[in-house]
Amino acid sequence: MPFESLSADTLGNIYIALLGLAVLLYAILDGYDLGVGVLFPPRNEQFKDAMVASIGPYWDANETWLVLAVGLLLIAFPQAHSEILQTLYLPATFMLMGLILRGVSFDFRAKVAQTKKKKWDTCFKYGSLLTTLSQGYMLGIWVTGLRTDLYAQGFALLSAFGVTAAYAFIGACWLILKTEGDLQRKAIYWAKRCLSILAGGIIAVSFLNLTLHEEVRALWLESSLGIVLMAIPITCFGLLALCGGVLQRLPEAGGKGEWLPFALALLVFLLCFAAFGISYYPYVVPGQLTIMQALADASSLRFLLVGTVVVVPCILAYTIMVYRIFAGKSEKLSYY
Repeated sequence: MPFESLSADTLGNIYIALLGLAVLLYAILDGYDLGVGVLFPPRNEQFKDAMVASIGPYWDANETWLVLAVGLLLIAFPQAHSEILQTLYLPATFMLMGLILRGVSFDFRAKVAQTKKKKWDTCFKYGSLLTTLSQGYMLGIWVTGLRTDLYAQGFALLSAFGVTAAYAFIGACWLILKTEGDLQRKAIYWAKRCLSILAGGIIAVSFLNLTLHEEVRALWLESSLGIVLMAIPITCFGLLALCGGVLQRLPEAGGKGEWLPFALALLVFLLCFAAFGISYYPYVVPGQLTIMQALADASSLRFLLVGTVVVVPCILAYTIMVYRIFAGKSEKLSYY
């Protein structure tokens, strides 16, 4: 059998890397289309139609990464999967409710009578908001090591609003890239507002994160790696400042540089994810379960790795193909 020579340590690192890749790609790809839903305006029908059209070809494929992430967590780290879901059962349920509401609303808004379309648009917006708040809350509780005390709840609520602002920011940057005219100008305004909230959230989470785990605080403040870690939030602020300057000049740029805000948002997401990954490695549940403590049987993982090395490239391939086919400005969405 292939991969027979791989040790348990190697398998653990392979699976945690695959899990990290799936979570990162989900946060970026489904993050922007969730952000578009959060930004749904209450009244402007033309804006809403164009916003849905900008994510229409992609959003189903984007959610594949969430399914992959949950699947990898279950098969590779079953004990962590059990503990995480036991603690986060309620917010996970709310997240699924939000995702279902989004999916139903996305299709129904195009098929119901015009007089009922607004109700489904409202459902799409609040389904998106419920999903982002739930994911942010779950991230906050996970970072605390699945604590449920008052301090952890406060941190989780801050994380919920921070993740929602991050998704709204990358969603606005996506709209700048994919739309034109009045909607693009409105997206620039949204991106400016979300940028300042996101910057404040990064500051707050960076400081509070140091109070949660002694190992993380020592890594950031006492180890030789601390300089690299400290450079990450500083670089994020530099990128956000650059993005602010780009957003300020875009209305007079004549269509040039429309890709820059989204590219800068991607870099900020990558850096924030890298900071989390470095800070909490080798834990699957911070302060509670390491990779080796939560790892499934090595012989089973060697067998499953055969399928994984086929499935993951296939998902990457069709994701890239979809984005290449529908590159450029979005067109009017048609269901027929």
